[in-house]
Amino acid sequence: MAVRIGDEAPDFTAETTEGKIRFHEWIGDKWAILFSHPKDFTPVCTTELGYMAGLKPEFDKRNTKIMGLSVDPVGDHKSWVKDIQETQGHAVNYPLIGDADLTVAKLYDMIHPNATGGKRTAADNATVRSVFVIGPDKKVKAMLVYPMSTGRNFDEVMRLLDSCQLTARHTVATPVNWKPGQDVIIPTSVSDEDAKKKYPQGFKTLKPYLRTVAQPR
Repeated sequence: MAVRIGDEAPDFTAETTEGKIRFHEWIGDKWAILFSHPKDFTPVCTTELGYMAGLKPEFDKRNTKIMGLSVDPVGDHKSWVKDIQETQGHAVNYPLIGDADLTVAKLYDMIHPNATGGKRTAADNATVRSVFVIGPDKKVKAMLVYPMSTGRNFDEVMRLLDSCQLTARHTVATPVNWKPGQDVIIPTSVSDEDAKKKYPQGFKTLKPYLRTVAQPR
């Protein structure tokens, strides 16, 4: 079954590089980013894992945990992270799930349902490069899927998280290419009368359906 935005993120128990975890329990009252990789010792993913390690302090500031997944055993992960630190300059500082039997990958619809465990190449696992943004309510807030040949833009994942957190706190939406601190959109579900009460400092009406206001603090 496909996982969709608004669904409860499937719970699971798995072995990771930081011990056994139960996913919902591990999230607790925080936000979470779950991101997957097709195979250990692959070049693009090596760069991604290192970059995420460097970003972890920024996720910490946003009350967000990060967890990686690769469809190889935890023992292989522990060897791989040495290469990541050596080549990327950052030690992996978050748990990596060992998913050699594809349990979590299939649970999140990251891989073809007929795929099997055992010996595979990265090409066999081409769909396992997904990102899930999950809220403290354990609901999926956003998803991204990339092809094998394109490294993910984790700065964009951070921007997406900022938007999800902002719109969860306030009745607003974020426009194209929005960055924190820029104006946001007042949804059409909010009447002009209510918007005047909510934003006494005023807002800009470009069209009846397109109104912008300074980002709420």
